[in-house]
Parts: sequence; structure tokens; C-alpha cells
Amino acid sequence: MVKKLLHTRYRVSDLDKTIAFYRDVLGLEEVRRSESGRGSKLVFFKTPGSEELIEICKYDASGPVLVGPDLTHLAFEVEDINAFAEHSAALGYPLSDGPHRSSNGSVIAFIDAPDGYEIELIQPAAS
Repeated sequence: MVKKLLHTRYRVSDLDKTIAFYRDVLGLEEVRRSESGRGSKLVFFKTPGSEELIEICKYDASGPVLVGPDLTHLAFEVEDINAFAEHSAALGYPLSDGPHRSSNGSVIAFIDAPDGYEIELIQPAAS
């Protein structure tokens, strides 16, 4: 049986642009870089308050990165979705959808990361 989730991997075409997105737009902490035995360039990020890592991988030998619509996404909690939207838009990443209030009172929006990976942003309902 598995014990816990360690990381999620996303393969990208532009490593530097993607690193800047996860660091500067989302505010994640880079925890390490490495190169795999087959030559993949790997960068791992940590989200404040979580143990799981996000692994960003550049490996051109696998061919072009093709991200289909609604294939996958990462979801992050934000304190103030409007403030986040202003911050991300100023860095060239405007919201691609939302914000929308959900039935439980939380507010949800989306932005697109480099290569088209969707990022969901959730502002919890006021308590």
C-alpha cells in the first residue's frame, strides 16, 4: 500500500519560463534541481503548507509537449483571489476563467501556465 503522495510531474518545453512562472507568479519555493540518468532536467517546487512537490521536467527526446484541454490541472488555495489576479496579470498571466463563486461560497478562477497547463485558484468561503 502507498503511504503518501510525494510529487506530481509536468513535462515542459521552456524550463526557464516555467521556473519563473512557478516561482514568481505562484510564489512556490524551488527546493532542488537535478538531471536524471536519461538526461531529463528536473526542478522541484514546494508549496507553502504542503509536503508534496511539483516536479518540472524538460526532456526534448520525448517530443513536443502537447497539453489537451481539461486533461489535468493543479489547484492552489489563495487568500485573496482578486489580489492574486492583479499580481498574475501584472506578470503576463491574466485569469483565463473566473472568478466564479461556487455553491459552497468559495471563489474559483483559473490561469494558464506555460505550455497550457491549467492552474486552479481557490479562495475558501468566508467562515
